[in-house]
Amino acid sequence: MDYAKEALKKHKEWKGKLEVVNKMDIASHDDLSIAYTPGVAAPCLAIKDDPKQVYTYTGKGNTVAVISDGSAVLGLGNIGPEAGMPVMEGKCVLFKALGGIDAVPLCLNTQNVDELVQIIAALEPSFGGINLEDIAAPRCFEVEERLKKIMNIPVFHDDQHGTAIVVCSALLNALRLTKKKDPVIVVNGAGSAGIAIATLILDMGLGNVILVDRQGILRPDMDLTSGQRKLIDRVNLTGRQGTLADALKGADVLIGVSAPHIVSQDMIRSMAPDPIVFAMANPVPEIERADALEAGAKVIGTGRSDYPNQINNVLAFPGIFKGALDAQATEINDAMKIAAVKAIAGLVGDEELSPEYIIVSALDERVVPAVSEAVAQAARESHVVRTWKEV
Repeated sequence: MDYAKEALKKHKEWKGKLEVVNKMDIASHDDLSIAYTPGVAAPCLAIKDDPKQVYTYTGKGNTVAVISDGSAVLGLGNIGPEAGMPVMEGKCVLFKALGGIDAVPLCLNTQNVDELVQIIAALEPSFGGINLEDIAAPRCFEVEERLKKIMNIPVFHDDQHGTAIVVCSALLNALRLTKKKDPVIVVNGAGSAGIAIATLILDMGLGNVILVDRQGILRPDMDLTSGQRKLIDRVNLTGRQGTLADALKGADVLIGVSAPHIVSQDMIRSMAPDPIVFAMANPVPEIERADALEAGAKVIGTGRSDYPNQINNVLAFPGIFKGALDAQATEINDAMKIAAVKAIAGLVGDEELSPEYIIVSALDERVVPAVSEAVAQAARESHVVRTWKEV
């Protein structure tokens, strides 16, 4: 199937992938008087007297805003807010279809950090959570950090943390399969996703990370972004220098969130025995799966749905937000992210684990319940559940 051609046809037919559907009928004057005036004044006053009742009398507790400034849409770059709308609508469809969560796409006509923070923070009364999407680095780091400090609902940049969670889930199982201990892990691509992946790997103690971008192996004396600077003292602890090829010599794992066809078979051959290769540039990976296999890769993951081991954010965000919303969490913290990693990884049993199966399908019906329960429990245990003393 020609997906591009079919997508244009169907999007024109749909004229948007979402619609608003009422939960009640408005068929009589009584219906009107209960759903709207004068009856609606009663829940309004109940919320005024006790703010937590907003979760009882409105849809806030099951509604997420999917927000972008259009600056880093898929692999298309800075195409603007209008052009980003089909992606945000699609994300909302997945929230509903997989997690039962109502989501609203909001594409903002500004790429100014102060304006983004001001606008998004002002939306808090209407939403139970904020999913930041397709905002370019390094702006995405500052926007998320500032919003987390001033908002009392979860703020989650999926391109960073959703990617990191699913990558770490796949990595846990790949390391379990290959029995690698204390691996050297090369992360190629040091933007928002790469930084988040490296950070979560280190926080979970999964291995030693070497971070690489266009400059080569990152070092403290280089021109680094704010996100890279925060991580630089935790990576490349052996002081390697050089290119991606130099980084991969003897390494156990390659995680690519970078560019098409920049990894050669010789680079794979230079890695430690039974290397793990996650080539996630999409739709064209850093190295083709067949080439990586021929060069000796033991486990291969990609971002594509037509290959085994698809590493896709869809595995993470519906369950993470469902768990956070169910617990009325005020944030999504590290404990909740790690709980999601382990929940996803745990769905692949020892008897099923193989080079072709280290991660479950995004359509596996077990995923959202497992992730949401684990995330909600982690929220309660780490005491980020709303107490209402803050309101």
